[in-house]
Amino acid sequence: MRLPVSPGVYLMKNSKGEIIYVGKAKALKNRVSQYFGSQKNLGAKVIKMVENVADFEYILTDSEFEALVLECSLIKQYMPKYNILLKDDKGYSYIKVTRGDWPRISAVLQRLDDDAEYIGPFTSVFAVSNSVDEAVKVFRLPTCLKEFPRDVGKSRPCLNYFISQCSAPCAGKISGDDYRESVREAVAFLRGGSAATVTELRRRMEEASDNLEFEKAAKLRDRLAAIKRINEKQKVFSASVPEQDVFAVVSDGKKSCLNVLRFQDGRLIESEYFIIDAPDSPGEARRELIRSYYAMSRRIPPRVSLDAEPEDRELLEAWLSETAKRRVSIAVPQRGEQAQLVEMCRKNAAEKLLSSSGRTGREAAALAELAELLGLAGMPDYIEAYDVSHTAGSDNVGGMVVFKEGVPFRRAYKLFSIKGFEGQDDYASMAEMLERRFIRYTEEKGSGEGFGRLPDLILLDGGHGQVNAVLPVLNKLGIDVPVFGMVKDSRHRTRAVAAGGGEIALSSKRQAFTLVSSIQEEVHRFAVGYHRKKHKKSSLGTSLTSIEGVGEKRARALMKHFKTVAAIKEASVDELCAAAGMTRPAAKAVYNHFHEKADE
Repeated sequence: MRLPVSPGVYLMKNSKGEIIYVGKAKALKNRVSQYFGSQKNLGAKVIKMVENVADFEYILTDSEFEALVLECSLIKQYMPKYNILLKDDKGYSYIKVTRGDWPRISAVLQRLDDDAEYIGPFTSVFAVSNSVDEAVKVFRLPTCLKEFPRDVGKSRPCLNYFISQCSAPCAGKISGDDYRESVREAVAFLRGGSAATVTELRRRMEEASDNLEFEKAAKLRDRLAAIKRINEKQKVFSASVPEQDVFAVVSDGKKSCLNVLRFQDGRLIESEYFIIDAPDSPGEARRELIRSYYAMSRRIPPRVSLDAEPEDRELLEAWLSETAKRRVSIAVPQRGEQAQLVEMCRKNAAEKLLSSSGRTGREAAALAELAELLGLAGMPDYIEAYDVSHTAGSDNVGGMVVFKEGVPFRRAYKLFSIKGFEGQDDYASMAEMLERRFIRYTEEKGSGEGFGRLPDLILLDGGHGQVNAVLPVLNKLGIDVPVFGMVKDSRHRTRAVAAGGGEIALSSKRQAFTLVSSIQEEVHRFAVGYHRKKHKKSSLGTSLTSIEGVGEKRARALMKHFKTVAAIKEASVDELCAAAGMTRPAAKAVYNHFHEKADE
């Protein structure tokens, strides 16, 4: 089929005639031909889709923006298998208020057929949980598992009472009437919001004060102060952008997590996340995810902040503005409070992604930060780092350390004795080490373990020279793994990573900086430790072989028997004879060598 070089939408179909993918293009011929040419630059998901394409259609449009709008409509209509789709299946949540003399308030996910009162439904589990938590703290309601009235006055109050977050009915610190009044006020707070509650509480406080009911007025004053504290905690960042949505996408190479933080009136009102298969293109993924998100009948705020640039940013802004019927801007903050907000969203996405795979920890956030900084497709769960060490060109050695999921994986560490040349050449040493390592990979890759496993990232202790020295080796062996150098400052501290003739500063990404620093320190320690051991052994061996009648074989036998030169020095002739291969003349020569020197 001859395709025009015009904007439009294309529909891929399988052998059953089902639409399995919908895409848009500025130039249909150029875009569609990419699928059916070389598959070298195609991701696994795209290759699988192409294998299932039996036919395709296209629809011409007057502009790329029209193509984007039509693409959105067709994706929503057909829900194609290979498009990025977000499933809005969180369900609803409710606020539950039990009946009786001692009612309880809680957030629940379903409405039961019981005697309780239910407020809702609400679409945001996050907002409901937060609101209930606020109300319980402000009105000092119990959150323990004690049952009332059965447990009223039967125990001492817990810590929550002493920090003014519980009225302690368990210790008889509040009457039943006062408790029920607190619950009624909490329900009113949840129904009407803090603003209406503040107005009512202030009115009642002033009325109590006018009636000289100072104890009652003081209690109302304390509740007003509690609401103020809650509201201040909720204002996570400056209200200079009162309404916005913040997006971040984190991928581990297999799965990706989209996290969305929604703000209104400068307050965080909702947090949502979605787990999907990892996309091939991060920029395209952000565009698709945002479009899918707002296609689910969500209100579009005036501002949408992202953790990185989406593909077709201007077109996406135009589509959002058209859908919202007002101006919508897309921002990628680089500094200040807005950048901190995006960073919070990204860390949340990383934590959710790890939780979904059964992993947790700050290492995940550091790996996600490093992946973003280096432009990697996913989090580098398996990192190999290399360093070389020598003394003025003698006893050349190298070390390889492995960090798995952000922590040292010591059983995979390897040591190399450089054999290809004599003298000092750090670049050649690094190239030899990686060549030997990846030749082993080509021999053992069927195992998927040890040398048979490819790393997600290679880090070299050094700058552009080390990187340029190993790239030809990797290219020759067909190894496609990102390679970066770890650059130190004048005080031997990690400063940046070297790549593509330039440097990427680490100072702006604190967790990534800490991780890379730890890797550089560990590989340096490992390589230097091996070099010192080898150099010491070499030096000791040289001192023994200089003795008449002691060659390398007898020197090794002596070191094996006595362990240290100091022990050899203290041994008698008879004790020296006990070492394998030692004769009495040789033992006397060793004894005289050390004792004559001591007498001089």
